[in-house]
Amino acid sequence: MLFSNFVVMNYVIVDVETTGGHTKDSKITELAMYKHDGKQVIDHFQSLVDPEQQIPEFIVRLTGITDKMVAGAPKFYELAKQIIEFCEGCIFVAHNVAFDYGMFKSEFKRLGYEFRMPQLCTVRAARIVLPGHASYSLGKICADLGIPNAARHRADGDAKATAQLFTILIETDKNQLQTFVQDVLNPKSVHPNLSLESIEELPNKTGIYKLYNEFNQLIYVGKSIHIKKRIEQHLRNHKTVKGLQMIQDICRVEYELTGSELIAMLLESNLIKEHKPIYNRKLRKSLFPYGLYDQQDFDGYIRLKIDSTAKKNEEPLLQFTSKKEAQSYLEHIAGKLELCQKLCYLYPTQSACFHYTIQQCKGACVQEEDPAAYNARVQQYIDQLQFHGDTFFLVDKGRNKGEKSLVWIENGIYRGFGYAPFHFHGKEPLHWTRYINVEKENRDSKTIVHQFMRKPTGQKRIDLNPISR
Repeated sequence: MLFSNFVVMNYVIVDVETTGGHTKDSKITELAMYKHDGKQVIDHFQSLVDPEQQIPEFIVRLTGITDKMVAGAPKFYELAKQIIEFCEGCIFVAHNVAFDYGMFKSEFKRLGYEFRMPQLCTVRAARIVLPGHASYSLGKICADLGIPNAARHRADGDAKATAQLFTILIETDKNQLQTFVQDVLNPKSVHPNLSLESIEELPNKTGIYKLYNEFNQLIYVGKSIHIKKRIEQHLRNHKTVKGLQMIQDICRVEYELTGSELIAMLLESNLIKEHKPIYNRKLRKSLFPYGLYDQQDFDGYIRLKIDSTAKKNEEPLLQFTSKKEAQSYLEHIAGKLELCQKLCYLYPTQSACFHYTIQQCKGACVQEEDPAAYNARVQQYIDQLQFHGDTFFLVDKGRNKGEKSLVWIENGIYRGFGYAPFHFHGKEPLHWTRYINVEKENRDSKTIVHQFMRKPTGQKRIDLNPISR
């Protein structure tokens, strides 16, 4: 059932305790549900549950729920009908909703029933509606807001605290949290050959994904740090003609984990160029249609300018996915380096630029600043954008805990990426090249590396002496 274009008045706020942290292998030991009408709690249900398996000792220490406590408690199948009736017509709400909703789906799946409800995550909503908190874990956000919880890590205590948090969120958000509701995937709206069960089993990890139609043709390639969420967004995109067409065409999804977001971007670019999927048509020629260029004017000043890469034959200093992104970046650089807005084509004028009037430009626009002094700042910036013929590795997360990812720049040229065992740092970096799948550099791959290195990430740069080829 879809709840788009339908104002839902009731929410069911849920918390579960389980025998473990994985929905496939774990069973529910306790559940609590608070029904909320958008203003206040109107109903309540709670119960211990016999998981029909032993509760691990570390879970006992965390929750206090023992095998003895659940012995004689109703089994999940004995509560199933009551749960369905209690949840009927509601939106499923939880703090980190993917886990609690996933546990319900898993338990019902064992009974041969497909549990489907629209969901709302109070973690996601709190980050947007109540910004500025150091942590959005249930314990810490409730402590910040003065919400008491005398039964932490017990279903009823945590569900009651989440219900109070939900009340604050819905009172604070002018849209009544409607923008945070995720509609359930509707089997009637997708291709009949697409298995929704396979979508549920997708990982929420970093990598690339490939979408195929009923003729086994690759129709779209994408990348995401949350693959499952991104695929679900595609399958819920009813707002555009392209989105609706994709929903009707998608029959199969494949994915490849990369661990590293940078490698996902590089792999996505390579696959789009190689296969030219129909729904990536706009990206076929280049992922970056706008570039930053430099030129010297008649007065001897080096000017920076944003222009379409299709209009230029020369290599840009940097490339961007949109003109807005490019302009915003250049504005930031001009302000940071006290460059002239006029000379950066950001402030069309015949006289002084606006930054000159507020003393953030040294006067190149009216030739008060010597071209040599101005150009020195511009050239220093340009030099920072180049790899200077450097040789280095970018080391980041791997596809699992046992490895690290590597991106190799040799003598200023992008050479490829690969994966190495986690404890490979003791080896001489010159030997790391054995882990690299060597590729030919192209304009997009070089730009992707440049763009990514500007972002604050957890990757490490390991510099080496130039490697002779």
